[in-house]
Amino acid sequence: MTAPAPSLVAPVQPAPRRRRSRESGFSWRIAGRMLAGLVIAVVFVAPYLIMLIGSFKSRDNILAVPPTYLPTEWHPENYLTMWSTPETPLPLNLISTIVIAVCATALVLVVCVPAAYYTARFRFPGRGVFLFLVVVTQMLQPTVLATGLFKEMVALGINDTWLAMILINAAFNLAFAVWIMHTFFAGVPKEVDEAAQLDGAGKWAVLFRVQLPLVWPGIVTAIIYTFVASWNEFAASLVILSTDANQPLSVALTKFVGQYDAAWQYVFAVSVVAVIPVVVLFMLIEKRLVGGLTAGSVK
Repeated sequence: MTAPAPSLVAPVQPAPRRRRSRESGFSWRIAGRMLAGLVIAVVFVAPYLIMLIGSFKSRDNILAVPPTYLPTEWHPENYLTMWSTPETPLPLNLISTIVIAVCATALVLVVCVPAAYYTARFRFPGRGVFLFLVVVTQMLQPTVLATGLFKEMVALGINDTWLAMILINAAFNLAFAVWIMHTFFAGVPKEVDEAAQLDGAGKWAVLFRVQLPLVWPGIVTAIIYTFVASWNEFAASLVILSTDANQPLSVALTKFVGQYDAAWQYVFAVSVVAVIPVVVLFMLIEKRLVGGLTAGSVK
């Protein structure tokens, strides 16, 4: 047997300089993205950092000229004394905020899940009109309808109550929740429902035991959106809730700013306390929230 003839064509070796240049360019792109992300993070985090540092300052230190970035004397007692200030009962305001936000979010979920599932799975007369009206409600805000809402709550006899604000917050956040859940339900193949029904599952069992686990990112998105919007709501609460103890933190915060004086150290401290629950909620469900916001972006 004869040995195979060697190949006359030498393998082409990639140019090392060009490869290094490509690798160098790729590294520069990554560095540029990291730098841009760092700048954006600083821009967004800076106000919260100033607020946090200001909460440990005295009022005179905050108003000092020229301003100082760090406190000349640290006053951590601001977080203790603010709860017993005469301006407003902050402990009751915090309880009011929690109750209104949690109950409004729960009410939105109870209503939006069946509504979104039905509109996504069934065709019925007026379906398009219903979805259009859901979108139209997003154009209206509590600030514009404050006077009408006040008269309506007085007529119902629930003015200056938690129930009034729960209903208002739920109503103004329901449209977004229905739309986001409708999109998620519509993205689940109908064959999944048919397979579950063949196994003996009823409509409610299909919804709660089959569909909800598949659309969980959408539920998380609706929860965080509704909770944050209800937690930060100001205009309607200012008009509807006249009793200091019933008002949320967003309204109670304004009591520290008067016509001739302002307790800025308490304004910063209360703002920090008001931000903490939202930050904790984001940290707990951040992964599912990102999945819900990006769902449907890639086919």
